[in-house]
Amino acid sequence: MTTIGANPRNLIRGATGDWEVVIGMEVHAQVTSKAKLFSGASTEFGGAPNAHVALLDAAMPGMLPVVNLECVRQAVRTGLGLKARINLRSVFDRKNYFYPDLPLGYQISQYKQPIVGEGEVLVDVDGGDSVRIGIERLHLEHDAGKSLHDRHPAFSCVDLNRSGVALMEIVTKPDLRSAEQAKAFLAKLRSILRYLGTCDGDMEKGSLRADVNVSVRRPGGPLGTRCEIKNMNSIRFIGQAIDYEARRQIDLLEEGGRVEQETRLFDPLRGETRSMRTKEEAHDYRYFPDPDLLPLELDQAFVDALKAELPELPDEKKARFMREYGLSAYDASVLVAERATADYFEAVARGRDAKSAANWVINELFGRLNREGKDITSSPVDAAQLGAVIDLIAEGTISGKIAKDLFDILWSEGGDPRALVAARGMTQMTDAAAIEALVDAVIADNPDKVADVAGNPKAIGWFVGQVMKASGGKASPQAVNAMLKSKLGL
Repeated sequence: MTTIGANPRNLIRGATGDWEVVIGMEVHAQVTSKAKLFSGASTEFGGAPNAHVALLDAAMPGMLPVVNLECVRQAVRTGLGLKARINLRSVFDRKNYFYPDLPLGYQISQYKQPIVGEGEVLVDVDGGDSVRIGIERLHLEHDAGKSLHDRHPAFSCVDLNRSGVALMEIVTKPDLRSAEQAKAFLAKLRSILRYLGTCDGDMEKGSLRADVNVSVRRPGGPLGTRCEIKNMNSIRFIGQAIDYEARRQIDLLEEGGRVEQETRLFDPLRGETRSMRTKEEAHDYRYFPDPDLLPLELDQAFVDALKAELPELPDEKKARFMREYGLSAYDASVLVAERATADYFEAVARGRDAKSAANWVINELFGRLNREGKDITSSPVDAAQLGAVIDLIAEGTISGKIAKDLFDILWSEGGDPRALVAARGMTQMTDAAAIEALVDAVIADNPDKVADVAGNPKAIGWFVGQVMKASGGKASPQAVNAMLKSKLGL
């Protein structure tokens, strides 16, 4: 385990020496629930403007909020997944600010008494190290609506479909020390939420977004003044924004200026942050307990029952994959990043050589999925088909080269792997006499290469390639290798 901030690779060189970036994040995760946090309106994405709005969401007079128990359950399950303290008593507060898309004039949130307290997330970083990122709190709050400025040339429109949707705000401690750590943290957090089923993590639809607090200091020195980069919905852009903002602050300080605490926005086209407004403090929001909502009180049995039903989470699954399947830490991390991927791998590996299964899933399957912009859930080759390909290799029915050709056919045409091999004559050549004839022909046609092999035994690889080419990839590589060694006296 690496001590946070101790790695010299995280330091940023400036004109006057090294600097350290300090990062904290406030992640807003939309709760997976059919209804909103305090009303029965639908949370379905993509409806016509203002189609999913209850009277409460529009702040009609006399409407009172009623807590959605499913949202509470999801928040507790998330807290348990973050190894956090669950507070059996929490309080909803009014956070007062005024936007056109916030009809109430305040947000119902939690402040001093949140539903979830301190926890942690273990994040893998480059070099095989891990860092523990502290979670300060998780609280429930409802979302605002959305202002639309491109529908009319003279005025803005407001869509309240999102108003009242339940959010979990997950606040980290200032433990992150590089853009790469921040990106890895958010990817890991998204993975945990998806495993739990408490948030779909779809950043393009706004289900997961983050405010990123960035400051710089001399290594080991006091914390600097932070700037908040607001409403980031791309892991890649978060990395770019942190790198730019850290360098901006360093240059400013080294020129004798000072960093002003403010909220900034990231412009992905320019790759830079720009000032949005002066950063608010907690007292600016005038928090006070919401008089329409009683304190939320849970009993320990409720929490224990939810804990007993938690699925196996990424860290536990990674440890099991390494233990049961003998996988490397890297391969296990890749395979458990998404629950669907881990399930696919286990279906392929069941009863087979796990390392071979991992190689096929990570290299061949993931490579093809990435090239075509697909994810595991839309793979044209299912786990049963890929498992059959691995079985055919293990049985010696097809070679590794033929297996790749078979995979391509399955990807584009589908079908049963065994039937395809039989119907298309793809069976591996194992007849010793036929292989010997190919070997003899290659040796006879290349006397200069034969002389090279005597002084450089590794040159046999060239001969293997030529024989495999002559056989159309059907010859057994093991048989070809053995015969060449015998013929060439190696």
